[in-house]
Amino acid sequence: MDAMNGLQDELPHRIAAEVERAGLKVALAESLTCGNLTGVLGKGGDSSQWLCGSITAYLTEVKQSILNVSPGPVVSARCAEEMAAGAAKLFGAGLTVSTTGAGGPGPLEGQPAGTVFIGWSLHGTTGSSQHHFDGEPAEILEQTVVAALQRLYQLAQEA
Repeated sequence: MDAMNGLQDELPHRIAAEVERAGLKVALAESLTCGNLTGVLGKGGDSSQWLCGSITAYLTEVKQSILNVSPGPVVSARCAEEMAAGAAKLFGAGLTVSTTGAGGPGPLEGQPAGTVFIGWSLHGTTGSSQHHFDGEPAEILEQTVVAALQRLYQLAQEA
Protein backbone atom coordinates (compact mmCIF):
# COMPACT_ATOMS: atom_id res chain seq x y z
CA MET A 1 0.00 0.00 0.00
CA ASP A 2 2.99 2.34 0.21
CA ALA A 3 2.92 2.68 -3.59
CA MET A 4 -0.76 3.64 -3.35
CA ASN A 5 0.02 6.32 -0.77
CA GLY A 6 2.79 7.68 -2.97
CA LEU A 7 0.40 7.97 -5.91
CA GLN A 8 -2.20 9.68 -3.70
CA ASP A 9 0.44 12.23 -2.70
CA GLU A 10 1.84 12.78 -6.20
CA LEU A 11 -1.17 12.65 -8.55
CA PRO A 12 -3.09 15.66 -7.16
CA HIS A 13 -0.13 17.91 -8.01
CA ARG A 14 0.20 16.47 -11.50
CA ILE A 15 -3.54 16.86 -12.04
CA ALA A 16 -3.38 20.47 -10.82
CA ALA A 17 -0.68 21.31 -13.34
CA GLU A 18 -2.59 19.70 -16.22
CA VAL A 19 -5.98 21.25 -15.44
CA GLU A 20 -4.40 24.67 -15.04
CA ARG A 21 -2.58 24.23 -18.38
CA ALA A 22 -5.85 23.22 -20.05
CA GLY A 23 -7.92 25.88 -18.29
CA LEU A 24 -10.31 23.27 -16.90
CA LYS A 25 -12.69 23.43 -13.97
CA VAL A 26 -13.04 20.08 -12.19
CA ALA A 27 -15.90 18.55 -10.19
CA LEU A 28 -16.52 15.14 -8.65
CA ALA A 29 -19.51 12.90 -7.90
CA GLU A 30 -18.68 10.25 -5.32
CA SER A 31 -20.60 7.30 -4.00
CA LEU A 32 -18.23 4.43 -3.22
CA THR A 33 -15.38 6.74 -2.22
CA CYS A 34 -17.54 8.75 0.23
CA GLY A 35 -15.73 12.08 -0.32
CA ASN A 36 -12.24 10.59 0.02
CA LEU A 37 -11.41 11.37 -3.62
CA THR A 38 -12.23 15.05 -3.10
CA GLY A 39 -10.11 15.17 0.05
CA VAL A 40 -7.09 13.77 -1.78
CA LEU A 41 -7.57 15.87 -4.93
CA GLY A 42 -7.87 19.04 -2.86
CA LYS A 43 -4.20 18.63 -1.93
CA GLY A 44 -3.26 19.63 -5.48
CA GLY A 45 -1.71 23.05 -5.95
CA ASP A 46 -4.07 26.05 -6.25
CA SER A 47 -7.11 23.77 -6.01
CA SER A 48 -9.25 26.79 -5.09
CA GLN A 49 -8.70 27.97 -8.68
CA TRP A 50 -9.88 24.82 -10.52
CA LEU A 51 -11.76 22.50 -8.14
CA CYS A 52 -15.42 23.58 -8.36
CA GLY A 53 -16.70 21.13 -5.78
CA SER A 54 -18.09 17.68 -5.29
CA ILE A 55 -21.15 15.80 -4.19
CA THR A 56 -21.15 12.62 -2.16
CA ALA A 57 -24.31 10.87 -3.30
CA TYR A 58 -24.42 7.59 -1.43
CA LEU A 59 -28.17 6.96 -1.46
CA THR A 60 -29.77 5.96 -4.75
CA GLU A 61 -32.48 8.60 -4.22
CA VAL A 62 -29.83 11.32 -4.01
CA LYS A 63 -28.12 10.09 -7.17
CA GLN A 64 -31.46 10.23 -8.97
CA SER A 65 -32.75 13.54 -7.63
CA ILE A 66 -29.54 15.61 -7.64
CA LEU A 67 -27.46 14.02 -10.41
CA ASN A 68 -30.31 12.86 -12.69
CA VAL A 69 -29.32 9.19 -12.55
CA SER A 70 -31.88 6.94 -14.24
CA PRO A 71 -33.76 4.28 -12.28
CA GLY A 72 -31.96 0.96 -12.25
CA PRO A 73 -28.80 -0.51 -10.84
CA VAL A 74 -26.34 2.01 -9.41
CA VAL A 75 -23.39 -0.37 -9.52
CA SER A 76 -23.09 0.10 -13.27
CA ALA A 77 -21.29 1.93 -16.04
CA ARG A 78 -24.51 3.78 -16.92
CA CYS A 79 -24.83 5.13 -13.39
CA ALA A 80 -21.17 6.22 -13.30
CA GLU A 81 -21.54 8.09 -16.58
CA GLU A 82 -24.81 9.76 -15.50
CA MET A 83 -23.23 10.78 -12.19
CA ALA A 84 -20.32 12.40 -14.04
CA ALA A 85 -22.65 14.18 -16.47
CA GLY A 86 -24.87 15.32 -13.59
CA ALA A 87 -21.90 16.75 -11.69
CA ALA A 88 -20.68 18.55 -14.82
CA LYS A 89 -24.04 20.25 -15.14
CA LEU A 90 -24.44 20.91 -11.41
CA PHE A 91 -21.03 22.55 -11.04
CA GLY A 92 -20.49 23.92 -14.57
CA ALA A 93 -17.26 21.91 -14.85
CA GLY A 94 -15.50 20.87 -18.03
CA LEU A 95 -14.01 17.76 -16.42
CA THR A 96 -15.76 15.50 -13.92
CA VAL A 97 -15.10 12.07 -12.50
CA SER A 98 -17.48 9.83 -10.55
CA THR A 99 -17.15 6.65 -8.51
CA THR A 100 -19.68 3.93 -7.79
CA GLY A 101 -19.38 0.26 -6.98
CA ALA A 102 -19.59 -2.60 -4.52
CA GLY A 103 -17.06 -1.81 -1.82
CA GLY A 104 -17.72 -4.97 0.17
CA PRO A 105 -17.49 -6.93 2.23
CA GLY A 106 -20.30 -8.60 0.28
CA PRO A 107 -21.86 -8.24 -3.16
CA LEU A 108 -24.20 -5.38 -4.11
CA GLU A 109 -26.86 -5.51 -6.82
CA GLY A 110 -25.48 -8.83 -8.00
CA GLN A 111 -21.96 -7.43 -8.44
CA PRO A 112 -19.17 -9.00 -6.38
CA ALA A 113 -17.29 -6.93 -3.80
CA GLY A 114 -14.52 -4.98 -5.49
CA THR A 115 -16.51 -4.21 -8.65
CA VAL A 116 -15.98 -0.52 -9.33
CA PHE A 117 -17.11 1.86 -12.07
CA ILE A 118 -15.36 5.16 -12.68
CA GLY A 119 -17.28 7.56 -14.87
CA TRP A 120 -16.14 10.79 -16.47
CA SER A 121 -17.26 13.71 -18.52
CA LEU A 122 -14.89 15.87 -20.53
CA HIS A 123 -16.52 18.81 -22.29
CA GLY A 124 -19.80 16.89 -22.48
CA THR A 125 -18.41 13.57 -23.71
CA THR A 126 -18.94 10.82 -21.17
CA GLY A 127 -17.38 7.43 -20.62
CA SER A 128 -16.60 4.91 -17.94
CA SER A 129 -14.33 2.06 -17.00
CA GLN A 130 -14.94 -1.04 -14.93
CA HIS A 131 -12.43 -2.32 -12.39
CA HIS A 132 -12.16 -5.33 -10.09
CA PHE A 133 -10.20 -4.65 -6.92
CA ASP A 134 -9.28 -7.14 -4.21
CA GLY A 135 -9.09 -6.67 -0.48
CA GLU A 136 -11.07 -5.40 2.45
CA PRO A 137 -13.47 -2.46 1.96
CA ALA A 138 -10.83 0.10 2.99
CA GLU A 139 -8.38 -1.33 0.46
CA ILE A 140 -11.00 -1.29 -2.30
CA LEU A 141 -11.78 2.34 -1.50
CA GLU A 142 -8.08 3.29 -1.61
CA GLN A 143 -7.55 1.51 -4.93
CA THR A 144 -10.63 3.27 -6.33
CA VAL A 145 -9.32 6.69 -5.28
CA VAL A 146 -6.00 6.04 -7.03
CA ALA A 147 -7.71 4.72 -10.19
CA ALA A 148 -9.99 7.79 -10.29
CA LEU A 149 -7.01 10.13 -9.83
CA GLN A 150 -5.17 8.34 -12.65
CA ARG A 151 -8.20 8.74 -14.92
CA LEU A 152 -8.50 12.44 -14.03
CA TYR A 153 -4.83 12.92 -14.90
CA GLN A 154 -5.20 11.14 -18.25
CA LEU A 155 -8.28 13.18 -19.15
CA ALA A 156 -6.61 16.46 -18.17
CA GLN A 157 -3.65 15.56 -20.40
CA GLU A 158 -6.04 14.90 -23.32
CA ALA A 159 -7.87 18.21 -22.90
